[in-house]
Amino acid sequence: MQFTGRRNKFGTNLQTELYLQPLQFYGQPPLENISLSEFETFAVERLKLLKTVENLGVSYVKQSEQYKQKLEKELKNLNFSYRPDAVDKDNKESSKKPPQNGPSELEKRRKDHISHFILRLAYCQTEDLRRWFIQQEVDLFRYRFNELQPIQKLEFLHKNNLQYDAISVEEKKNLKDNLVSSSYAVSGIKVELEEFYKVPFQDALDLVRTRKVYLKDGFAYIPHQDIVTIVLNDFRTRLSKALALTARSLPAVHSDERLQPLLNHLSHAYVGQDYSIQKNVGKISLEQIDSLSGKSFPLCMRKLHQALRENHHLRHGGRMQYGLFLKGIGLSLEQALQFWRMEFTRGKVDADKFDKAYAYSIRHMFGKEGKRTDYTPYSCMKVILSNPPSQGDYHGCPFRHSEPELLKQKLQFYKVSPSGVSQIMELVKGMHYQLACQKYFELTHNVEDTSFSLSHPNQYFLESQKLLGGGKDIKREADTPQRSQENSAPRGSSAADASEHLAETTEDLDAFFVDV
Repeated sequence: MQFTGRRNKFGTNLQTELYLQPLQFYGQPPLENISLSEFETFAVERLKLLKTVENLGVSYVKQSEQYKQKLEKELKNLNFSYRPDAVDKDNKESSKKPPQNGPSELEKRRKDHISHFILRLAYCQTEDLRRWFIQQEVDLFRYRFNELQPIQKLEFLHKNNLQYDAISVEEKKNLKDNLVSSSYAVSGIKVELEEFYKVPFQDALDLVRTRKVYLKDGFAYIPHQDIVTIVLNDFRTRLSKALALTARSLPAVHSDERLQPLLNHLSHAYVGQDYSIQKNVGKISLEQIDSLSGKSFPLCMRKLHQALRENHHLRHGGRMQYGLFLKGIGLSLEQALQFWRMEFTRGKVDADKFDKAYAYSIRHMFGKEGKRTDYTPYSCMKVILSNPPSQGDYHGCPFRHSEPELLKQKLQFYKVSPSGVSQIMELVKGMHYQLACQKYFELTHNVEDTSFSLSHPNQYFLESQKLLGGGKDIKREADTPQRSQENSAPRGSSAADASEHLAETTEDLDAFFVDV
């Protein structure tokens, strides 16, 4: 595809010069042709990176050593730039020995540049998407800026017209007591060695608001280590304006039939395993479902299961979400037909009506009718962002779609501790719904820190089974049917081998579910 104009791989000299810089504000769009395949790959890998940034920001103190180590590892794995001086090192090393395998630092910076602009197109469409994108990009930018050497930080400020002058030694000496008392991060011993910048106070409102800087005559005196706050405010403002401008151009972009489906899917994209591939088909008996729902189902599926048992019916949104989840954990087509028929006929649906109105849709879900597509269980992003529940519905994400007080009551009913409820509600308040679910997993499984990043209900189930059963395959046992959630743990199951994909293909299935 083409962004603007026709250019070679690294564009004009201006763009090549841009990639020589270790950091940028993404003010200049890419000026080269790329293939649709590269477009999709870059977008998915940056999305993986930003989701990692989000998870780390909640799980660890930002800029702590553990946070930085894990983020650097992810940047390496996805081939994004992470070494500020890497271009100079690459140039020196290339003259001494043959080129190494893998992309060069310039290629990594090119990928970083292009992928940022692709996700701008996908995440400018709604206020919620813009807010999420800005927050993750700001956190990523903070990490990269803090990794720069002092001289590189000054060069970056000057190149981006943030030319804040350091105060003189004499002025620093005269203001020493004030600087020490107002800039608590700087001890009296270090003031002589620390650079201070004289900045218009309106450019440092965050620092002024938290009383971290000395104010005099309309200027804030900022220690070098806090200058990142000024840079981040500027970056956030520029990116927010850029997303608003990008949103205006969407009609023209959506006229390209190649790009529209890709961009629409990216904002809802799930980039993990495909749980439509069933490794444990038939290894779960119907009698086990009640017990499993209390021990290994995520809250969204636990809610659907309880509603089905109580009402003997689910509307089509709930049947799709829950039915595909059960398919993903190992129910065969025959088991699924038996399960739904048995439950619906306990209510107002007789066997004949079930066969006419519902059986076809279940066979279609398993790829035995219609286009014979093997439909994929819903990811967390799909549950959160599409088809919100209305009155009488039980599908959706409880952390996203439940009233806070009702969610709190449900958590308390499931024996989550008061401190755990508070932690979950804080994550919900910050709109970190998947992280709230992961915290629910940790609290209900008595683990302090999970080794995975939760992004799929079926992943929740498999991780629970591995934890409770020692990583062994599910052993089919004829448990006594029961409605209450018990504490006896079934055997675990290993995760299904699966391929990565950009978006799920369940939309066509909607037409085959009939509300009665």
